[in-house]
Amino acid sequence: MTLDDLFGAIQSGVKEISVVLKTDVNGSLEAIKQSLSKINVEGVKVNVIRGGVGTITESDIVLANASNAIVIGFNVRPSSKTMDFAKDYNVDIKLYDIIYKMIEDIENSMKGLLEPVYEEVITGHAQIRQIFKFSKVGNIAGCHVTDGLIKMNSKARLIRDSIVLYTGSIKSIQREKDQVKEVKKDMDCGITLENYQDIKEGDIIETYDLNEIKR
Repeated sequence: MTLDDLFGAIQSGVKEISVVLKTDVNGSLEAIKQSLSKINVEGVKVNVIRGGVGTITESDIVLANASNAIVIGFNVRPSSKTMDFAKDYNVDIKLYDIIYKMIEDIENSMKGLLEPVYEEVITGHAQIRQIFKFSKVGNIAGCHVTDGLIKMNSKARLIRDSIVLYTGSIKSIQREKDQVKEVKKDMDCGITLENYQDIKEGDIIETYDLNEIKR
């Protein structure tokens, strides 16, 4: 089951949509479960068959496959291994960082009114290995690019222990004393995030593009 499938499933007589839900904290979990329980489109309701705190795991994928459920993550990031596992099982994973957007998407998909879909393409990862503090610019993350390409102004998120703490963009990239537009795999650099300072050694900066998918 995917969001694109919901309207057709409802038209064919399905009366309950199953969801596996994973969130960053318990407060988010309870708030989302409550919001999902209030959805009622033509007598069809949403049922959270598993809800938990923490990242999406392979066991969540197995359950979703067996239950024909959609997997939803809020402020969490599954590993690339889990994402590949989900593809092998043909399980749809939807990731959100805004609750109302999640609820809106589900309701619209149930009504056959989905807005344009954007496919997220991960462009690179950088691990924070050292933090430099400057009075004028604040904290600069001393990073090592572990894969891909990190570009200035790219969409970015900060991940700590599989939990998304920040979603925004790359403000600046520095190599030694020079500002640069991009850095590649195995390069070291200094990165600042737009309007965000709460960084720690070991955090992961993930950058991505959003490409519209034609329906």
